Amino acid sequence: MLDFHTLAEFSRANCVSICAFLVPANLLSALLTIILTVLHRPSHQVWQAAGFASIFALVMIMHVYSWFAVGVVMAPTYILLWLAITCLLINLGAIIWQRRFAHTPSLSNNA
Repeated sequence: MLDFHTLAEFSRANCVSICAFLVPANLLSALLTIILTVLHRPSHQVWQAAGFASIFALVMIMHVYSWFAVGVVMAPTYILLWLAITCLLINLGAIIWQRRFAHTPSLSNNA
């Protein structure tokens, strides 16, 4: 069974490595969700990309909250939290956009 204290200590001890992975992963996965939505890909592909991207964002939020739990309140923690929340909102917005405009013909189908 995972102990939250041990997991939080691991998160804080390996902060640079975790952030070096999660920042690009959040950006690239949110970009993939946007690209799939703009290209009018099937809804299951957009949902899979958004779900996968949301996992990275939620892990980033948990990592930032592990720093908040020990009282570290600095600009990088708020920047990382802002990045994670922005990626979550991008994924949600892509799903809503895709559902709303799913029946609109795409530009590539006008041949």
